[in-house]
Amino acid sequence: KDRSRQKPPLPLSLIKTNKHTHTMLSSSAAGRLTAGIRTSRALSRSLPSRSSAPRSSRLLRAPQTTSTASLVTPLLLRNQIPSLFYSTERILQLRTKKDAKSGAVLPKTIYDPSMEKENCGVGMVASLKSVASRKVVDDANEMLVRMSHRGGVGCCPASGDGAGMLFGMPDAFMRTKAKEALGVDLPPRGEYAVGNVFFPPENPDVLRDCKAIIERLTKQRGMTVLGWRPVPVDNSMLGQDPLDSEPDTEQIFIANTGAKKLSLRDFERELFRVRKMAEEEAAAMLGPESGFYINSLTSQTITYKGQLTPEQVSEYYLDIKDPSFITHLALVHSRFSTNTFPSWERAQPIRMMCHNGEINTLRGNKNWMFSRGGLMASDYFGNDTHQLLPATSDNMSDSGNFDSVLELMAKASERSLPEAVMMMIPEAWQDNHNLSDTKKAFYEYNSCLMEPWDGPAMVAFTDGRYIGATLDRNGLRPSRYYVTKDDNVILSSEIGVIPELQDKDVKIKHRLEPGKMFLVDFETQRIVPDDEIKEQVASRHPYGEWVKESMIDLERWTQEKAISPAPFDFSSTNRKLNSFGFTGERLEMLLLPMGIGGKEALGSMGNDAALAVLSEKPRQVNEYFKQLFAQVTNPPIDPIREEIVMSLVCPVGPEGNLLSDPNKEHCKRLNVRHPVLTLKEMETLKSKVYVDRDGKKAFSSHVIDCTFPAGSGPDGMIQALERICDEAADAIQGSIGSSGAQAVILSDRLTGPDRMALPSLIAVGAVHQHLLRTKQRPKAA
Repeated sequence: KDRSRQKPPLPLSLIKTNKHTHTMLSSSAAGRLTAGIRTSRALSRSLPSRSSAPRSSRLLRAPQTTSTASLVTPLLLRNQIPSLFYSTERILQLRTKKDAKSGAVLPKTIYDPSMEKENCGVGMVASLKSVASRKVVDDANEMLVRMSHRGGVGCCPASGDGAGMLFGMPDAFMRTKAKEALGVDLPPRGEYAVGNVFFPPENPDVLRDCKAIIERLTKQRGMTVLGWRPVPVDNSMLGQDPLDSEPDTEQIFIANTGAKKLSLRDFERELFRVRKMAEEEAAAMLGPESGFYINSLTSQTITYKGQLTPEQVSEYYLDIKDPSFITHLALVHSRFSTNTFPSWERAQPIRMMCHNGEINTLRGNKNWMFSRGGLMASDYFGNDTHQLLPATSDNMSDSGNFDSVLELMAKASERSLPEAVMMMIPEAWQDNHNLSDTKKAFYEYNSCLMEPWDGPAMVAFTDGRYIGATLDRNGLRPSRYYVTKDDNVILSSEIGVIPELQDKDVKIKHRLEPGKMFLVDFETQRIVPDDEIKEQVASRHPYGEWVKESMIDLERWTQEKAISPAPFDFSSTNRKLNSFGFTGERLEMLLLPMGIGGKEALGSMGNDAALAVLSEKPRQVNEYFKQLFAQVTNPPIDPIREEIVMSLVCPVGPEGNLLSDPNKEHCKRLNVRHPVLTLKEMETLKSKVYVDRDGKKAFSSHVIDCTFPAGSGPDGMIQALERICDEAADAIQGSIGSSGAQAVILSDRLTGPDRMALPSLIAVGAVHQHLLRTKQRPKAA
């Protein structure tokens, strides 16, 4: 590109809004600049480069000049709004909430690591016949570079949000490098593993300690560490932001040559255990944002990624440019971090997948997975299952948490990778009349084990045996795939990523449809159709029989018991309405239209009342809460026209062990068809015990009073919250010799002149969070 012919820099007011002026500011950087969260430093000095030699012998290259035109805008912005240009040190302070030098706790900022989300470009290249070639690598790199516009950069175009490539293990290349660097001959393919590891830069002591952790854990699991190889890189093209946090990258070679040779699946499991334990131990020693991160550690794949632009990946990692680096599969990813901080470890692909979109149910998914830690037990890992937990973390993005749970299910249980993906991203099944009964039963059964990871999502995944992609049930992220006549598969977020591909060479081209899965099985060397793989997975167990036999339907149970609720005392209506804070306006404008017309009342002028948190008048607790919307613009769902992807049906009650083999005990839950219960349904829950076909108690409840003395003030309210939390935990736990309750009902029926009711949101939230922290939440509704 002839930089001398670039347009002059725009005024600041235009730079903020002109998202398409890539030489000035990308769309992601514009969002960050407007939000005032972060932006990159200006690239105002020449950068040293790394050679392929070890760090101790690396020499600085001659200073490289940087075009003045590429610096004008960052320098202009830095002079006018210097407070927005955070250094990497400042970004780490915001993440860890501690001063880098003193370790002192910093004041709270608006940055929240739990809100890390992204919206990106995803691609996949593979040979159906598992033939390794240089063409797969070159096509993957071409695809990644042509999706640069789907990634983000900072004010400096050389500072990317993140990009990377995951490859099938390049066996011939690794054998050559192991011989050159370590003087060893690698075992047969599948009997050795190679891991790319990030270490904190310029810190020999930490490097030595982290290596010692991995080596010790590897030897404890009966495997052999063959040695370490520094990964050759060239950082001459990096911007200041990624350069400041650039890690030392080394490869570890591990052989399955212990006294007791492991099977391939068990070898993968032990490598998984070593990685999880090493990360946990290093985080305890150095902190969660230390810079230590294991990109991949497996015998099947290897990941090269970083805080790079798509163009920089193959230039930075010299391994990828080596002509002998050949493989049969590749995943690529160009990251657009949505109002979040880019970093080396958050780049994708991750260990088993890469993701375009965001997980909008992330908070609930993470809470439930943490709470399930008290129930999860792997048949393989046994009492050591805790070494793999927690599966989720606030220090990972939504994609990172998804990948972590996917890996746990694929390696700590007997499920295949396609089955784990089907559980986490189910297709629309409740009202889908085109779905077979077998698949419906599978999805209904697994809804008792795990809630969907919902959101606009296109996920590409691989474990070496399979490579594939799936689209969420709403289909809000594009994906197209091609199958060529020479048995290559190409899938990406858009078309045109391989420009030299001619129509005459294409055998099949199609789009990935909502809820569908595209899957390549390298063992059978073919594309497995969506219906075939899902029917195969769904027919492994009699899920339909288990659901019919064990699931408790609340509506049917209520009809069988035919309980009549106590007559309503209308003489106390006004007193109760006053007690619970209802106003005449709310009754007339909201409740009355809902009761008569069955729909929410509409207003034309909006709500100009002060926000509850800023109001000087007393407000209801629920008025302090607002609905959380996605950070990326997604179209609203139409509950009428998109009925097929929406359902209010929800199983509640005790969950089973997520990692155990499927059995009918997992679906012994209460199926609730609507979140608002009728008086008859509530009376049935409160007064009856459900007995299964074997005559055993299957479902019972415990009622907890949620009122406190009216004159006790704030202290009385706090004591009441502590009381109901303890009582709920005790009810679920049960006494010696008897099982606990399967449901806890929080009741404010005793509200009167002498007793105040706890606000229901506070009461339910307190009990929910208490049970989450004690890992008892999955035991009851």
